[in-house]
Amino acid sequence: MKSYLMYYTPVLVQLAAMAGFIVGGDWIFVAIASFPALAIVDSLLPDDMSPRTMTSKFWANVPVWLSTLLSPAIYLVCAWQVGQGELNGWQIAGAVAGCAWMGVVPFVPASHELYHQRGVLPRFFGRYMQVCYLDCTREIAHVIGHHIDVATPKDGDTARRGVGLYSFTARALYTSTRDAWRVESDALEKRGKGRWSIGHRLYKAIVAQVLFQAAIFVVGGWQGLAVGIGAVLAARVWVESFNYFQHYGLIRVEGAPITRRHVWNHLGVMSRLVAFEITNHADHHLDSYAPYYRLVPDRSAIRMPSVFVCFLAALIPPLWHGVIIKPALKRWDLEFATPEERKLAREQNKAAGWPDWLSETSSSGPAITASHA
Repeated sequence: MKSYLMYYTPVLVQLAAMAGFIVGGDWIFVAIASFPALAIVDSLLPDDMSPRTMTSKFWANVPVWLSTLLSPAIYLVCAWQVGQGELNGWQIAGAVAGCAWMGVVPFVPASHELYHQRGVLPRFFGRYMQVCYLDCTREIAHVIGHHIDVATPKDGDTARRGVGLYSFTARALYTSTRDAWRVESDALEKRGKGRWSIGHRLYKAIVAQVLFQAAIFVVGGWQGLAVGIGAVLAARVWVESFNYFQHYGLIRVEGAPITRRHVWNHLGVMSRLVAFEITNHADHHLDSYAPYYRLVPDRSAIRMPSVFVCFLAALIPPLWHGVIIKPALKRWDLEFATPEERKLAREQNKAAGWPDWLSETSSSGPAITASHA
C-alpha cells in the first residue's frame, strides 16, 4: 500500500498549486514555489534505491491519470483567477511561471507514462494533453527517434560533450519539432498519401491547441489567454532543457545495442516520485512498455546528483561541466565504455576542449559486465 500512496505526492503538489490559484493574491506563488521546495527536499534526503512492490496496474495508474488531467485543469483555474483582474504584474508573472512549471513537473512524466502504454485511450490522452507545453506531436520523435538513436549523434535529446544548456535547449526545440514532423510525413508517404495530407498529426495538434486556448479564453478573457500562451511557451522551453541531463555526453556506436549504461539516473526521493520514475529510466530504454513501477534502480551505475541540482548547476555552465558532468564522464569512459565508445569519447573530448583523460588508458577497454549492460 505504501508504494501506491507515495505516487500521490505529485497529485498533492498539483492540488496545492490549484488551491493557490483559486485563492489568488500572493498564494499564486504556491505553484512555482514547489520547484525550490522539491529541489531542497530532494537534495537533503538520501537516494532512494528501493524497487517498488506494486502489482496492480489499475491502482498504479490512478495517480498517473490524475496528474495528466490536473495540469490542463490548473491552466484553466489560473486563467479564471487572472481574468478577475485583481492580480498585480508581479503576481501575473508568478502565474505564468507556476503554470509553466505545472506543465513540466509532474505533468510531462505522467503524460510520458501514458503515451508509452499500449492502450488506445492512454495513448490518446498522453498525446493530446501535451497541449500544456505546446507539443502534441512530441512522442513521435521521442518513441521513433530518441528510443532508437539514444546516445548517438542522431539523437537530438543527447547533448554532445561541451554543449551548454542554453545552446542545447535552442537546438532541441528545433530538432524535436523537425524530427516529429518528418517522421509523420514519411509514414504518410509510405501509405501512399501526401507528405502534408490532411491526416498529418500536425493539424490535429493545432486543433487541440486552439481548443485548449479557446477554453482558456472563455474562462479568463484576454488576460487569461495571454497568461496561457506565455505559460505553454515557457513550459516548452523548460521541457527541452530537462532532457539535457538524462543522457548528456554518453556515447553509443550507431547500431550497437542500447544498454543501461547509456542513461544517467537521478534517484532522489522526490525525483523518483514526482517524475513517476522518469529519472530512474535505465530499464525504460531496454523496454519502453515497462510501467514506471517496474523500473529498478541501477545500483552499478555512476551516482548523479538530484536532477534539480543538475538543472540549477547547468544554469552556470562552468559549474555544471567542472563539478558534475566532467568527473562523471571521466568515470564512464574509464569504467563503462567499450573500446569503440572510448574512441568516439576521446574525439568529443578533444572537440570540446576537455582534458584527454583517455590518453594513457589501454585501448583494450573494460569488461562490460551484465550489470553495466
